[in-house]
Amino acid sequence: MTRALTLVALVVALAVPSVRGGEILEAVVVLEGADGLPDSVPSAAPPRFVLRRDRQVFVGGSEKIYSGLLGKDEAKAIEGRIEALAKSGVLDAPASFGGDSDTRYRLRLPREGERDMVITGDPASAPPALQGLAALVTDLLRFDHPNLRPWAPAEYAVSAREGELAGGCRAWLLALPFDRVLAGPQRIPVADVERWPAGSDPASVCDEDGRRYVVTFRPLLPGEQP
Repeated sequence: MTRALTLVALVVALAVPSVRGGEILEAVVVLEGADGLPDSVPSAAPPRFVLRRDRQVFVGGSEKIYSGLLGKDEAKAIEGRIEALAKSGVLDAPASFGGDSDTRYRLRLPREGERDMVITGDPASAPPALQGLAALVTDLLRFDHPNLRPWAPAEYAVSAREGELAGGCRAWLLALPFDRVLAGPQRIPVADVERWPAGSDPASVCDEDGRRYVVTFRPLLPGEQP
């Protein structure tokens, strides 16, 4: 009986997909990239665009998020553009559009062979071979839809690293132990974040010994891991 139960547990474990931090379950396309203002932490901003298999979309900025549901034809049109780019081979390696090399995007395509590519530069400066990819990135960055409505997360991922920001700092008075936050990103309910800056806007935290930390609260989308 013990052996049978062990085999069942192993089969279940193998059937459950492994989800790493920052991954969004059921995502078809995820575009990340935030404007890097002084002292901001772009990696803590929500994705600029997410399309899920159920046709739900999320559109984010530095903090705020909007969500809506696309029609079948609208979702298929985006997926078709991605499939065409995958077949052309332009998604097989990092891409540079030229122009401002400090501008960086991350394009994740879980359904296209788990592609995860970094793109640098200005889409408007893309060479002919990359203009299709540049057009996709531009359209996703500017995406708008009549169905989009403000969306509020239920949880955030809180992260911290030692470092200083301009101005003062605040003490960590939340129930979540700060040493756990220092060990790695942690889930935290939205109620605990109401009085803190969120998204790419970081907070400065100091401890009793005078050490300072840069703390961020990244909104979590449905199925996203810290």
